[in-house]
Amino acid sequence: MNQGIAPLAGEGVFHPTGRYFDTPTFGLAPTASYEAVVTAAERWRAGTATMAEYDGAVARSRKLFAGIVSVPPTNVAIGANVSGLVGPVAAGLPAGSTVLVPEGEFTSLLFPLLVQEGRSLRVRTVPLAELAAAIDDSVDVVAFSLVQSSDGEVADVGAIEEACRRYPVTTLVDATHAAGWLPFDASIFDFVFVAAYKWLLCPRGVAFMTVSPSAPVDPPAINAGWYAGEEPWASIYGGPLRLADTARRYDTSPAWLAWMGAVPSLELIATLGVEQINAHDISLAGMIRARLGMAPSPSAIVTLPAADPARLAEAGVKTAVRGAAIRVGCHIHNSSDDVEALVAVLSASPAG
Repeated sequence: MNQGIAPLAGEGVFHPTGRYFDTPTFGLAPTASYEAVVTAAERWRAGTATMAEYDGAVARSRKLFAGIVSVPPTNVAIGANVSGLVGPVAAGLPAGSTVLVPEGEFTSLLFPLLVQEGRSLRVRTVPLAELAAAIDDSVDVVAFSLVQSSDGEVADVGAIEEACRRYPVTTLVDATHAAGWLPFDASIFDFVFVAAYKWLLCPRGVAFMTVSPSAPVDPPAINAGWYAGEEPWASIYGGPLRLADTARRYDTSPAWLAWMGAVPSLELIATLGVEQINAHDISLAGMIRARLGMAPSPSAIVTLPAADPARLAEAGVKTAVRGAAIRVGCHIHNSSDDVEALVAVLSASPAG
């Protein structure tokens, strides 16, 4: 039964072709973000762009993201992708550390850790549901996604946090599939990494890392360049090393046009508020599960093992295949009409 849930963002903010449920792959561009990128490209072509407007977009994005995840802007570093931000942290972990990771973890978080196994870093995996129980005095680091990319499973943050308080464990958290719909406080973790082109709806090439001032490790800024300087435009030539004394020391030089498009997207998320987005997204995902006789879940991602991807594509319903299942993500542009269209295709499919 249609419960009449309208797109949270309102009319005209998004213009998808068909029914778009593929936010876990990449978020839709809000109209204002698309227009900001087009305008920035035009100014680039005309030679009228300024470094001040680019730097302003980075600063504004940093502040907006900090507010979304509840940390001060001084605790936020910027980059282009998650693995590039995880790499220096992985390299700074003490040799001999044991790192606990969920089985099947997304490799942008996992691979930078596995690369360091050659210098006596030990990576051990357990099922996500057993992660908290596996944290003991033999574990030095726990690295996990708040929400799993493959199936949308939400980590039991409370149990993990409680276990980490009992032992001196460093926390590395990938919040790419959480930031933008799942309320959380990044300050409770040592390092949080987010690729912003999914649920935060930014252009690809925008990523963030939060760094707790109380983190037990102080990773070297091995990717440092001029943008990591205390005063970037005074750090473009010569020594001595003069890095920022905040998380900005981990900044890498931004891809300017992407950051111009990031500002309107982050403003939209911040204006709507993650709590309201969470209620909207979870309501729609819950409708899908209820209509298909599935168990309830606190995730905005739904996986459909029996669905036929070809029939969905033919009907103009955009989803993704992960493993042997269809992955569906509900976000602020979706409505109960979208859910009805999705369920109709699934109900008509012999595989559904």
